[in-house]
Amino acid sequence: MMPDDAQPARPSTLYVVATPIGNRRDISLRALDVLRSVALVAAEDTRVSGALLAAYGIRVPLLSCREHNEREAASRIIAALGAGDSVALVSDAGTPGISDPGARVVRAVREAGFVVSPLPGASAVTAALSVAGIEGDWSFHGFLPPKTAARRKVLAGLKDRPCAWVFYEAPHRILETLADLVQELGATRRCFLGREVSKHFEQFHAASLGDLVGWLQADTDRQRGEFVLVVEAPEADPDAENARAEAVLATLMEELSPSQSARLAARLTGVNKSTLYTRALALSAERDAD
Repeated sequence: MMPDDAQPARPSTLYVVATPIGNRRDISLRALDVLRSVALVAAEDTRVSGALLAAYGIRVPLLSCREHNEREAASRIIAALGAGDSVALVSDAGTPGISDPGARVVRAVREAGFVVSPLPGASAVTAALSVAGIEGDWSFHGFLPPKTAARRKVLAGLKDRPCAWVFYEAPHRILETLADLVQELGATRRCFLGREVSKHFEQFHAASLGDLVGWLQADTDRQRGEFVLVVEAPEADPDAENARAEAVLATLMEELSPSQSARLAARLTGVNKSTLYTRALALSAERDAD
């Protein structure tokens, strides 16, 4: 029996439902309302989702929706929605479509003209970031390529980006990945590691990449479970920043006044506007002298 303030599923709607990433108590009340009232649950692994549903006394038909059969599953889901039924889409943990199957189903359902509604919940990315103490921007990259050459190519392309970046890693590749991080970024780059987030053996550790390798090697138990890595942004190079700002300033001054150029260059580069204006006047004087 559902409580008086329950929010059951609406007809002909696909719900993308976030499920716990470890601790079953992290499921939301609204997610339980929807899971109890849908006609069908499309699950990445019916055994995993079946156990979650059983833990809350929910009996709903399950449909396998894995990476290899998403298109077929999408057809069955669309047929159910067309009959007026509501459907919940879940992955083994977290949110479908975020490093998990689900994106193809969502796109197919939208293209078929049906409503897709998100039910937010537990996330390993935001959970790790919330305790990492990282300021500023960040970007999420899921799982890195499993092979060394491809992984290093991705890391080389990321290393100079002025933001933190977050990715997942499996236990059997964590040491190899950290070795590649050291190779591409250097041993002193700071990193925050989350292991088994929200589970019984949850553990967090912040260190340089070089020290993090040693920390994991010191205890094989630390190499177990699922990992979230938050790699901090590179430290700002004032000389490089000033050189970039001056190049932007010089380009702008080909079309604009010194004050306009300084104001726009400051907005584009983050360098102090007064500093840039002083430099703009100097460049203007040099050009007049020539």
